Amino acid sequence: MLSTLAAGFLTGGSLIVAIGAQNAYVLRQGLLRHHVGAVVLVCAASDAVLIVAGVAGIGVVVERAGWVIDVVRWLGVAFLLWYAAASLRRALAPESLDAGAVGAARAEPARTVVGRAVALTWLNPHVYLDTVLLIGSIAATHGSTGSGLLDGRWQFAVGAVLASVAWFSGLGFGARLLAPLLARPRSWQVLELLIAATMLLVAAKLALG
Repeated sequence: MLSTLAAGFLTGGSLIVAIGAQNAYVLRQGLLRHHVGAVVLVCAASDAVLIVAGVAGIGVVVERAGWVIDVVRWLGVAFLLWYAAASLRRALAPESLDAGAVGAARAEPARTVVGRAVALTWLNPHVYLDTVLLIGSIAATHGSTGSGLLDGRWQFAVGAVLASVAWFSGLGFGARLLAPLLARPRSWQVLELLIAATMLLVAAKLALG
C-alpha cells in the first residue's frame, strides 16, 4: 500500500510542479498574502476532483469528446491573454507596486481571487489530459488489490491528491518567505513581467495545440 501511495505522490507531484499559469497565480497570491487559503483550497480541491474522475474512468469520456477540449482550449487562451495584459499593465505602473502598502493597495474581493483561480485551473485543457487521462491511466495499471481504498487504483489516487495538497500549500503559504526579496516596487515589477511572460507562453502553447 505504501509503495502505491508513493507512486501516486511522485506521479502527481511531477505533473503539478511544472511552472505554469496556475502555479504563477498561487505564488503571486501567496506573496501578496491575499486569500491564500481560498486559492490553495480551490487548486487542491480541483485537482482532487479531476484525479478521482480520472481514476473512476471519466477519462474515456474526455478522450472521446475532443470538441469539448477545443472549446476549453480557446477559452483558456483568451483568459490567459487577458491576465497577461493585466500583469503587464501593473508592471508598467511600478508606483502601484509598493510592497509596504500591499495590503491596502492590492486587496481584491475573495470572489474575484477565487474566480481567477477557478478559471486558471479549469480553462486549461492540459489539466484534463494530464490529470484525468494520464493519472487515470497510470492508476489503472495498479489494478484492483482489494475493495474501497484498498483498491490499488484508489491508493494511487490518494497519493496523487496528497502531492497536490502538499505542493499548493507549500507554494501558497511558503511564498511569504520570499517577501524580504520583494520589498521594493522594482522587484514586484520584475515579478509581474515574469508572470505575464508565463501566461503568454502557456497561451501560445495552448493555441498551437
